[in-house]
Amino acid sequence: MTPVLNDAFICDSVPPEVMDQVWAAGWRHFGRYFFRYSTQPAPEGGLQTITPLRIDLAACTFTKSQRRVLNKNTGLRSEIAPAAIDSDLRALFQRHKQRFTHNIPDTLETFLGPDPSHGPCECRMIRVFDGPRLIAASFFDVGQQAASSIYGLFEPECSKRSLGIYTLLLEIQHCQTSGLRWLYPGYATREPSVYDYKKQFRGMEYLEWSSGEWVPLM
Repeated sequence: MTPVLNDAFICDSVPPEVMDQVWAAGWRHFGRYFFRYSTQPAPEGGLQTITPLRIDLAACTFTKSQRRVLNKNTGLRSEIAPAAIDSDLRALFQRHKQRFTHNIPDTLETFLGPDPSHGPCECRMIRVFDGPRLIAASFFDVGQQAASSIYGLFEPECSKRSLGIYTLLLEIQHCQTSGLRWLYPGYATREPSVYDYKKQFRGMEYLEWSSGEWVPLM
């Protein structure tokens, strides 16, 4: 039987090796706020079971459809840098959030805190440009042997480029090149949901809440 979890704490600074342990126990964080929960309300009523995911980077190769996403965006320029929130990112976020009809986030700081450069751990960002124009970005934390995706955003009018998938593919490539072992792409649900795209990556594992063990998804 899956235990019912709904835990949280506040922390200003976490060492890289401890972040690895926190992620492995199913925790996530937005800024200083750390949380984990095992169920959430389903859109049609009832409850969904939360499933923490992680990618075994040594076992992750890209599928044909994922390679098509990379090829589709070869003309774009991407860069990786320490995370920082500026006016261009805030404006992109305001356009991006118009895609949502419920649980609409307020600001980018909701996910990153007021200044991601000041912890609680190292945070990096990927920015994607079409010429001089910023059209996508994603943010991810880095520990000692693992990384964790926080949030991705993109220009809604460029949705045919699959930029949310594209920035996650760039995160995977960066983490593999950096010699990391795991990438945590966030929560999904055991039941079908809008988060199912996260389950399509090779080397994917999920946390079995009842045993605390990570199990191959496929």
